[in-house]
Amino acid sequence: MPNYYPLMLNVRGRPAIVIGGDRVASEKAAALVACGAQVTVQSEDFGPELLTRAEQGSLILKRKTYEPGDLQGAFVVVASTHDPLLIQAIWTETQERGQLVNIVDVPEYCSFIVPSILRRGQLTIAVSTEGASPALAKRVRQGLEEWFSPAYGSYVELAALARAELRKKGVSYEERDDFFRDYFASDVLANLEAGNCWQAASITSTLLYAYGVDVPSHELLAVLEEENAHGVGSR
Repeated sequence: MPNYYPLMLNVRGRPAIVIGGDRVASEKAAALVACGAQVTVQSEDFGPELLTRAEQGSLILKRKTYEPGDLQGAFVVVASTHDPLLIQAIWTETQERGQLVNIVDVPEYCSFIVPSILRRGQLTIAVSTEGASPALAKRVRQGLEEWFSPAYGSYVELAALARAELRKKGVSYEERDDFFRDYFASDVLANLEAGNCWQAASITSTLLYAYGVDVPSHELLAVLEEENAHGVGSR
């Protein structure tokens, strides 16, 4: 029987508190910042990575030891510590407040765990061993990197745009399913991986036209160029 219910959590604009100032705390804070959380890191001392991030304005540092009451208002709490008394105190407060908490490498004091993540634009692949072996989860994720190239970011972006246009034109669910069967069987991904964005856009435009949706290739190409300019496909 699985111990965890997998889900994607929206932390954008929500307050998150990270307890700890080491490299691990910095990595956890950076991941929350990347997803749009409002992050405060609390510790007596901070490593250089956290100091740099604070100077850049991506998060707030609070230089003090943890005391009960410090977690008020947090949507998510992450702690990087090996102090058993501190672990127990943080766990107790979060349970009283009904907060989500992850104490790194102490699964029995976690209401959620963080999987090893591979991102390709809006495609997110999460690998978890439910805390049994994070190293194995990382190894599996690294293997998946070879299967899912950075081009998948653009591939998903084109698929999302096509889906929106098909829905806008009132194309039925069954026909949309047929479209994506054709889309995934086409050479769109192969062209994206080869850097032939124009050809990928042209194929997608032709496939859409077959279902009564007229989106010029140059409009699709503009979407790909914007994504590539922001480096979305390689994340």
